[in-house]
Amino acid sequence: MPSRQSPAKTGRRPPYHHPFVTKPTVLIAGASIAGPTLAFWLTRFGYQPTIVERADALRLGGQNIDISGAAQQVVRLMGIEDAIRVANTGELGVRFVDETNATKAELPKGESSIGTRELEILRGDLAQILYDLTSDKVEYLFGDQITALTDEETGVKVTFQQGSRRRFDLVICADGIRSRTRSLVFGEEPVIKPLGLYTSYFTVPRTATDSAWARWYNAPRSRVVFLRPDNVGTTRASFSFLSEPKGYERLPMAEQKAILKQTFADAGWEAPRLLAALDDNTDIYFDGISQVKAPRWSKGRCAMVGDAAYCPSPLSGMGTSLAIVGAYVLAGELAQHADYRQAFAAYENRLRPFVEEVQSLPPGVPWVAHPKTRLGIAVFNAGIRLISSRFAQRIAALFNRKSDSPTNDSFVLPDYEKAAIASR
Repeated sequence: MPSRQSPAKTGRRPPYHHPFVTKPTVLIAGASIAGPTLAFWLTRFGYQPTIVERADALRLGGQNIDISGAAQQVVRLMGIEDAIRVANTGELGVRFVDETNATKAELPKGESSIGTRELEILRGDLAQILYDLTSDKVEYLFGDQITALTDEETGVKVTFQQGSRRRFDLVICADGIRSRTRSLVFGEEPVIKPLGLYTSYFTVPRTATDSAWARWYNAPRSRVVFLRPDNVGTTRASFSFLSEPKGYERLPMAEQKAILKQTFADAGWEAPRLLAALDDNTDIYFDGISQVKAPRWSKGRCAMVGDAAYCPSPLSGMGTSLAIVGAYVLAGELAQHADYRQAFAAYENRLRPFVEEVQSLPPGVPWVAHPKTRLGIAVFNAGIRLISSRFAQRIAALFNRKSDSPTNDSFVLPDYEKAAIASR
């Protein structure tokens, strides 16, 4: 007789099978973070997901992201927390420097919610971990995208760019802040709210001035240059500057590079090195930092998750965590409700208060971190020194213990597997 190990010994819980005769099919648009996380949990709860990704392969570039709060609980349940720790960027914290590279203030790792967090990983590394976790159970369609959707009583008819047509029980948009699938379902109903900041991310060769510390440099006229270490021997760079929306994100890459060169030509510090690296660089991401405000996250048999539904912007520090938590909640509510309409409503009712909390950025963001004058930069650095001081941390901890106000870690994660097993 074959031996059996309990879930406690194996670290894995038995899957919950949804009470359908056949597995419901779900098409997910987007193979970054929210999509594969959703697919993992849908598979766990008895669904058959398919992921379509318009890129020809996984997008393995990208900058540092972090996972915290309830999202850390989710990745622990998924069994990938250790893999994320192994792929850690090794960043020791953030140093705020002047044009001579002298440190004016620093935030060591783990000492502030605005600095380096416990689980720091490159976005592409996390995408690879999630793909490896799901690829044997989930159908991936790379190099294709949804071009038309017809929501019918018995399912959703989907037309793909490559010409095929298929039917799915549900369709989920998980393809980012400027989701093309979202526009097919919701039109212009969701609003992309610009926050008055443009940011460009790219990768450059590591040099002798780079270390395991991230370095933040403020230049006059509200410009920031930020360099971060990675775990593959290169350096992740970014330029950011305050600006009203001007449509730069829609320009060809060559024109975007020209804008960066013009904007940062006299910024000083490491800017000349980074600008020189732009010409031969093809992994540049340039966009206006924005939030997505959607009055509803579902319509018929279609729904949204992650940045497509409620991007909080990188300024919140919670984009990845919110995508992971949202995917878990959406899958869990689908497991709890035989009627997808009830599931979508429960998903939104449970998650929307948390989303609104995360999207409520502190006063002065992003302007406070992008001072216009040298005096403003000096005041900003003094503020960082205060935040990092032991005295200030003790005072903050005292107030946090007495405060009843919610925090980014306040979301109570439902145990959908336990509830599902108990209901059988």
